[in-house]
Amino acid sequence: MEIYLDANATTPVLPQARAAALAVMADAFGNPSSIHGSGLKARALLDEVRATARRVLGAPNGRLLFTSGATEGIQTAVLSALSALRARRQVGEAIPQRLLYGATEHKAVPEALKHWNALIGLDLEIVAIPVGADGRHDLAWLREQAPGAGLVCTMAANNETGVISDLDGIADALRDSPALWLVDGVQALGKLALPLGGRPARGIAVREIDYAPFSGHKLYAPKGVGMLYVREGAPFTPLMAGGGQEGASRSGTENMAGIAALGAVLAALEAGDVFASAARLADRRERLAAALREAFPEVVFNAPFDCSLPTTLNVSVPGLSAKLLLDLFDAAGLRVSGGSACGASRAQPSYVLEAMGLPDWRTAAAVRLSFGAADDETSIDEACRRLRACGESLRATCQTPSPEEDDAPRRTDLLTRFVVDGACCYVVADAASRRCAVVDPLPELTERLAQWMRCRGLALAAVLDTHSHGDHASSAQSLRDAVPELLADEARPEGLDALGWPTGHEVIALGTHRLSRLATPGHTEDSTAYLLHEAGELLGVFVGDTVMPGALGRSDFEQSAPNAFGASLKTLERNVGPDALLLPGHDYDDRFATTLTVECEAQPLLAGVLRGRLSAHAFAVGKSVLERSLPLTEYQTMVCGARIDCDRPAERVEMSAAELREALRSTTRPVLVDVREAYEERLSPADELAPERVPLSTLVGELPRWMALPAQTPVVFFCRSGNRSAQAARALRRLGHARAWSLAGGLALWPAETRPAGFEAMAI
Repeated sequence: MEIYLDANATTPVLPQARAAALAVMADAFGNPSSIHGSGLKARALLDEVRATARRVLGAPNGRLLFTSGATEGIQTAVLSALSALRARRQVGEAIPQRLLYGATEHKAVPEALKHWNALIGLDLEIVAIPVGADGRHDLAWLREQAPGAGLVCTMAANNETGVISDLDGIADALRDSPALWLVDGVQALGKLALPLGGRPARGIAVREIDYAPFSGHKLYAPKGVGMLYVREGAPFTPLMAGGGQEGASRSGTENMAGIAALGAVLAALEAGDVFASAARLADRRERLAAALREAFPEVVFNAPFDCSLPTTLNVSVPGLSAKLLLDLFDAAGLRVSGGSACGASRAQPSYVLEAMGLPDWRTAAAVRLSFGAADDETSIDEACRRLRACGESLRATCQTPSPEEDDAPRRTDLLTRFVVDGACCYVVADAASRRCAVVDPLPELTERLAQWMRCRGLALAAVLDTHSHGDHASSAQSLRDAVPELLADEARPEGLDALGWPTGHEVIALGTHRLSRLATPGHTEDSTAYLLHEAGELLGVFVGDTVMPGALGRSDFEQSAPNAFGASLKTLERNVGPDALLLPGHDYDDRFATTLTVECEAQPLLAGVLRGRLSAHAFAVGKSVLERSLPLTEYQTMVCGARIDCDRPAERVEMSAAELREALRSTTRPVLVDVREAYEERLSPADELAPERVPLSTLVGELPRWMALPAQTPVVFFCRSGNRSAQAARALRRLGHARAWSLAGGLALWPAETRPAGFEAMAI
C-alpha cells in the first residue's frame, strides 16, 4: 500500500531489468574478457548495451564506459581534468587558477573537486557559480569567470528542486573558455534530451560537453551500475587500473547483471512504450500540485514549473516543519524526502534552496516529492487522495490555522511540550475549565501556539517566563497580542510583573490545577520555578535553566546571581523534594525531564552542594570553571547550561519484534505506548496492539505514572521508525524505570504478517 514519491533518490527496478539481470546470472554468466563461447556471449551483450546507450544519449563518438554509478563517474571525470591541468603545469605552461561548480550541485561534485585538487597538489581555487531565485546559473557571472577556469561543473537538472539548467546558455558562456566541462546527467536520463555530440545554441555550433556521468538506479536499473561519457579528445585518466577492462578505461570485471538490467531500461526508453511522455508527466505533476494546494492552502513551491522537471515538486508549508511533514506523509504511506537522500539523515536546511536565496523558513522546511516516468496513473491518483487526507488529519488535530468545521472536541492534554533548537516551551491546559498557561514562550512558536489554543477553544490565563533571557527578548507579549480574544482577565499586560505573573495573585487557577511560584535566583537574578499542583499533589516543576538533564544553568551572564545559585538549589529541594519531576527550559539531549535525585547521581557538583559537602561559594567557583569558553550548541545558539553529566555507557533500549511478541505472551504483560503524534496515528492506527496513545509532545505529563509502575513491568514505546520511541525509552530509564524499551525499527519494520489491522488499509 505504500506510494513511492522519492524517485529522485532511487527507483524500483523495472520488471524487464530484473528479468535481464536474472537471465545473465543464470545463463549468460560468462566473463566478457574470456574468448570462449560463454565469454563471447557476454561480450556481445556488453557491446549491445553500449550501442543502445550511445543511441539514447546521442553520443556516437567518444568513450562510453560502464561504472558503478554517478559518484565513480564524477571522480573519474574530475581526476581526468585535473590530471591534465597538472601535466600542463609540469611542462611550464600557465594554467587557469579556478575550478567552478554550480552552487546547487550534488555534494559529490564539490567534494570530488576538493579531494583531487588537494591530493594531486594543484591547490587551485574552488568557487561556486551563483544561481538565481529560479535555481538557474548566473550566466553573466559565469561568462566573466570562464576565461580563468580550468574545469566547470554543472548539472543538467537538480536532484532537490528539479530545476533544469540552461545548458545552451552555459555552452555559449564557455564558448571562448579553456575550461573542460562536466555535466552531471543523473536526473536528466530518461527525462531530458541530452545530445552529447554537440549542442547548438542560437544556430551556432558551440563547444561540447566533455564529461557526463549517469546512474542506473535513478532510472529503474539496480544500484551499482552507471555510465560515464567522455568526449572524443577530452583528457582521460583511469580512476581504476588493473586488468584493462573497458578498453583500459575502467579496470575490473564488468558488472554484467547490472549492465544487462541497465540495457533493458535503455531499450525500453528507446522503444517509447514504457515511459510517459513529457505532457503526461506534466499533467501528473499538476494533479499532485492541486492536491497539495487543497491539503495545505498556504503551500509554496520552491522551483518554477516552467523550468523544472515535471517529475519533481519541492514544497514548503508555513508553520509546518519538514520533520512534521515527513512523519505525516510517512504515516499515510507516502514515501517522500526532505531533499537529497545523501543528506536526509541530517536535519539541516537545504543548501540548494539557500543558494537560491530563499527565506530561512523555506530552506529549513522543504520537502521533495518526486515520481518516476514509469509510474502508473493509479499510484498518482492514490497519492493525491492521501495528500488530501494528510491535510484533513492536520486540521482535525489543530496543526493548521484552519481546523475542520465541526463540533468534535479537540484533545487537550494537561502538559504539551514544544521544542525549538533545544529550547523548551510548555502549555499547561485544564480540559474541564478550558484554561491554559504557557511557560517559557518562544518567538518561533507564537503563531503556532495561537492557532493551537484557538483550535482547542482555550482561554489564556498566563504567559510566564522562568527568567529574563540572555539570548533573546521574551515573546510573552507577542503571544498575548496574537490572541487578545483568548486572554483571561488576569493575563492582561497591565497587571503583570516582568515575568508575566499576575500581581496580587498567590496562585494561578486552571480549573482543578494550580500554579504557584518559587524564587530560585542563580541562572539569573529573577529565576523562578513554577509548581504545578492538583488537589494538593505536586505534578511537576517548571525550573527553566536552573536544573537541566545533565547540566546546570550557567551563571556567568550580566544578570546572573552565581553566589545565590547553591542556596536556590537547596530551596528547591526543600520545597519540592528530591523526586519531583523537573521540567527544564532547555533539553539538548532529548531527556525530557529529570529529578534532583537523578541529577545528583549524574552531577557531582550538584550533589556536593545539596549534601552539604560544598559551600555556596565553593559551588559557584566550581561552576565558573565549567563555564569558561562554552561552545555554541549544535544549533549554533548560545548554550544555556554547563554540562556536568558524567559519561555513561550507551544502553541498548531496542526490543525486536520477536522479543515483543514473546513479551506479549508472558504473565507480566508490557505496557505498550504509541508515541506518534495524533495526526500520524489518525492516518495509520495500531489498534490491534491496543497501545496507550501518548504523543511524544505530551510525554512529560505521563512520565510520573510510568515511573511508579512495578519494576518488573516492561514499558515498550513505538513510533514510525524507532527514533522517537528510543528517546522516550531512554528518558524513562534515566528516571529509574529500567525496563523501558523501544520497538526496534518502529512500525516501519514491524513484520507485515503481524501488523495490526488497519495498518495496510489505512483509515483515511
